[in-house]
Amino acid sequence: MARPLRIEYAGALYHVTARGNARANIYANDDDRQRFLSLAIIPVDRYEYED
Repeated sequence: MARPLRIEYAGALYHVTARGNARANIYANDDDRQRFLSLAIIPVDRYEYED
């Protein structure tokens, strides 16, 4: 059974995570990890992420 959808609203704060099934590695190597991080920056720029 899937979890309920999150309620989204303006000004909300969200925590982003990535994990493999059963806590397995999600990267085959460092090149994969770098590719993931380069793609992860797209929404950060688009949605004006604040650290």
